[in-house]
Amino acid sequence: MPFPGVFSTMNTKLQTPMVGKTLKTISKKLPEGVVERQEGFVQSKVIPGTNVYIKGKYDLLVKKSDGTYILVDLKISKPDVGKIEKYKTQLFSYKFALEHPSYGNQVKVSELGLLIFYPDSVELKKESAFFDFAPKWLEIPIDEKSFMKFMKEIDKLLSGSPPEEGETCKWCAYRHKGEEISHIKGSEQEEIPF
Repeated sequence: MPFPGVFSTMNTKLQTPMVGKTLKTISKKLPEGVVERQEGFVQSKVIPGTNVYIKGKYDLLVKKSDGTYILVDLKISKPDVGKIEKYKTQLFSYKFALEHPSYGNQVKVSELGLLIFYPDSVELKKESAFFDFAPKWLEIPIDEKSFMKFMKEIDKLLSGSPPEEGETCKWCAYRHKGEEISHIKGSEQEEIPF
């Protein structure tokens, strides 16, 4: 879904100063570890039992003292626990790709989480606007079994015939809504998709 470029810029500008720092310097409420990598592309081997592979771009990799990593997805959004369910498959996918890369070195991911920023207040001074973005951490429990089950369902869906067009077809409604939004000039969306 299209979204204003300002949000991508904000996302990158929030991440960049974190590289090389511990998460605890940002907030004592965040997990222990040093931000080692930012906005890396990943591509996995084929997921066993499927014809599906993962390709995408994660936000942050944080190295823990035991040598494993925390995979962090940064969001500019209202923080609520519903985000865990909404984004868990995205993070599970990147975890799989990092641990089973089609190229490059394998990375062991032992924790997943959302680092959410949402403006609490704004101060106007010196011809600038200063937003207060207090970070909130939402840990995502690792559930490889449900991820593999979901990937097999995706493989089955992609391997099968397209669903018949109909009023009760959720995939059809999803596709048509996306087409509708992408053709509306100046359309706004309620939430940032990263």
